[in-house]
Amino acid sequence: MRFLVLGAGLQGFAAALDLARAREVEEVVVADADSGRAGRAAERLQGHGAAVRSEVLDVTRETRLVERLRGYDVVISAVPYFLNLDLTRAAIRAEVSFCDLGGNTDVVRAQEGLDAEARDADITIVPDCGLAPGMANVLAAAGIARLDRANAVRIRVGGLPLHPRPPLEYMMVFSMHGLLNEYLGRAVALRNGRRTEIETLTEVEELTFPKPVGRCEAFVTLGGTSTMPWTYEGRLATLDYKTVRYPGHAAKIRLLRDLGLLDTDPVPVDGVSVAPRSVFAAVVEPRLTFPNEPDLVVMRVVVEGTRDGKRKEIVFEMLDRMDAKRGVSAMMRTTAYPTTAAALMIARGEVPFRGVAAMERAIPAEAFLREIGKHELKIEVRERTPAAARAPRGRASVKAARARKPARPKPRTPAPGRSRSKRRSG
Repeated sequence: MRFLVLGAGLQGFAAALDLARAREVEEVVVADADSGRAGRAAERLQGHGAAVRSEVLDVTRETRLVERLRGYDVVISAVPYFLNLDLTRAAIRAEVSFCDLGGNTDVVRAQEGLDAEARDADITIVPDCGLAPGMANVLAAAGIARLDRANAVRIRVGGLPLHPRPPLEYMMVFSMHGLLNEYLGRAVALRNGRRTEIETLTEVEELTFPKPVGRCEAFVTLGGTSTMPWTYEGRLATLDYKTVRYPGHAAKIRLLRDLGLLDTDPVPVDGVSVAPRSVFAAVVEPRLTFPNEPDLVVMRVVVEGTRDGKRKEIVFEMLDRMDAKRGVSAMMRTTAYPTTAAALMIARGEVPFRGVAAMERAIPAEAFLREIGKHELKIEVRERTPAAARAPRGRASVKAARARKPARPKPRTPAPGRSRSKRRSG
């Protein structure tokens, strides 16, 4: 098998590394507009299995782009999301299957508009792969399929520092502009079975993950559900996504937002027009960037419904750590590896779908669960009875429980002249 990875940044490097280690892969080509970056990535990847080489390719200027994409089993895009629509068109003309890391639901919806053309080309195009959206979508689909009827899906995901530092208890795991884009605007969710827009940084809830994470908070952010509200509208009563952070994070970001420091409209400052968000990103990003500092990624996907007439919850949970030996952060691993897992399944012919669709519709869920286990990502799956369906502990149940307990014997009256207690030595 031969794969082309577009973009030699953090995620592109991690994707190429994961592909190079796969037994059936013969060659991985890492392409980037920056020849030095592509070359350094390819050099670091030598000796991991498959042959890895670099190419210089600027997808925004390449006149022979379609020709450059031909001949590969799958092309993976790890370039900025706004380039993926044109790359999808090029992949269709090149008749090559294609996956990307997404990042914007509007772009994904536009890509889905090319579904008929992709089917005519007999190829599979899966946008918005990665962690969430991406792997979380497939886990949700797996949980839904394991129930007779699903009612709710709740996705909670976050990248966290292993050693949080004030004032935000956060570290950069991708670009500041991408992070702020998730924090602002209105997210799409399902409420009462209908698509609903919900303001970001709201609906804060507390939750706990295993050590070393501990107590966290989760709140509404943008883009985490991707196409799922459209896929499951009318089939689920509730579907939402929240980002996980250490406690207090959402309130601090809301303060910055309410003060106008995250606005994009320029304001005059000493005769110069500047956008507050651009200044904020330039000033803050270096202060939240800690090279070689270990990170964590937590994910919990809860699917609630019924099976055999009984209420059930299926829970998928992951806690992933940085691969310090290879220099691959937890966020790189959990974003790139699900993408390469999907790409490998497509290349092997394990994905019968043809056309354009996000992961919850394109990728067979149970096969993906088996595949992702080969990529060093450990996902715990368990079933439980929802708290609301467990035996109530109200006054009536407490009285019933007391009634079932044997009566305590009455204390005996001591004989005259005897003490009720004995003095204990020591």
